[in-house]
Amino acid sequence: MKAILLNMTGLLRFRYYFALVLGLIMFLTGCREPQDWILNSNSGGALGTSYNITYLGSEELNFQRDIDSVFNVVNQSLSTYIPDSDISKINRGDTLEVDHMFRDVFRLSKSVFEETDGYFDPTVGTLVNAWGFGPGQQIQLDSAKVDSLLEYVGFQKVRLNESDEIIKEHPAIQFDFNAVAKGYAIDRLAAMLKDKGIENFLVEVGGEIVSSGENKLKKKEWVVGVDDPQARDARRLKLALKLSDEALASSGNYRKFRIDSISGKKYVHTIDPKTGFTKNSRVLAASVIAEDCARADAYATAFMAMELDRSIALLSKSKDLEAYIIYLDEEGETQEFFTTGFEERILR
Repeated sequence: MKAILLNMTGLLRFRYYFALVLGLIMFLTGCREPQDWILNSNSGGALGTSYNITYLGSEELNFQRDIDSVFNVVNQSLSTYIPDSDISKINRGDTLEVDHMFRDVFRLSKSVFEETDGYFDPTVGTLVNAWGFGPGQQIQLDSAKVDSLLEYVGFQKVRLNESDEIIKEHPAIQFDFNAVAKGYAIDRLAAMLKDKGIENFLVEVGGEIVSSGENKLKKKEWVVGVDDPQARDARRLKLALKLSDEALASSGNYRKFRIDSISGKKYVHTIDPKTGFTKNSRVLAASVIAEDCARADAYATAFMAMELDRSIALLSKSKDLEAYIIYLDEEGETQEFFTTGFEERILR
C-alpha cells in the first residue's frame, strides 16, 4: 500500500511539472514576435470620402468583405443620404426600435452635448438641410426664418425610451450625426480587426484615424499627419504625430463650404446650434486625440462652433482629451494652441 501511495505521489508530481513546463512553452510561444510581419491593406471609397486601412499579420490577409459590411451596416443605421436608413425614417417621423449603433451614437451625442453646453448638437438636421449642407432642400434664410427653425433644435428635446425608440418633442426635429458617424464607423472597423486577432493596425477614413499597437515593420509607433488649413491649392501637412492605441479626428471649414451663386458669400458647414447660423469664427481647424474616434470627432466639431476660450477651459478640465487648435488672433495672425499631451506626441 505504501508503494502504491509513493507511486501516486510521484505521478502527481510528474503531472504537475509537466503542466508547468507545457504552460511555460505555450506562454513563450504566444509571446514570441513573428519573424516576418506581413503588411496588408485595403483602400477605397465610403461615407462620401476615401479610406485606407493598414494591418499587420504573420500571413497575407484580406478583410475587404468585412470592411464593406461594417460600412454598410453603419450607413443603414446613420446615413441621412439613404432613404430607408433608420435615421432617415426617424427624421420622417417613423417610430421604430433603433439598433445598437444608433443607441451608441445617441448616448455619446447626449454626453458631448451636455459637456459642451449644447455646442455639439446633432438635432441641427433641419438647419443643415436649410443651409444647403444635407440631403434635404436648401431654402432662403433670414433671421426670422432661422429663428423659427431653432424651435426644432435641441438635444434636450429628444430621448431614447425603454423600448429603444426615439421620442421627439416635435415631429419636425431632424437628426444629423455626420459629425460623429464617421468616427463611429472607424471605431467599428477597429473592433472588427481586433475580433480577427489583429493587434497592430491603422484605420484612416477621410482623415480621421484609429491606431492600435505599433508599426512593427519600422519597430516604432504609427506616424500620422495633420493637414494645414491654410493650404489653398493642395493638401499640405501641418505637422506629424506619433499615435498608439488612440484616435485622432480633425474638423475645419477649409474644405467643406459653399459659395452663394448670387451674392458670392461664403457659407461654411459649421452651424452654431445656439444661433442657427453658419459660423465663420477665428478658429480655422481643431484636431482632437481621444480613446475612441467617435468622441474625438464630436469634440473636434464642437470646438469649431465654440469660442476659443470656452474650448480651452473645457480642455483644461478634461482628463482624456488632447487637442490642437489653429486660430486667428485679433490682428489676423495665425496662432496655435496645444494641450500638453498633444504637443508631446508631435514628431520633431
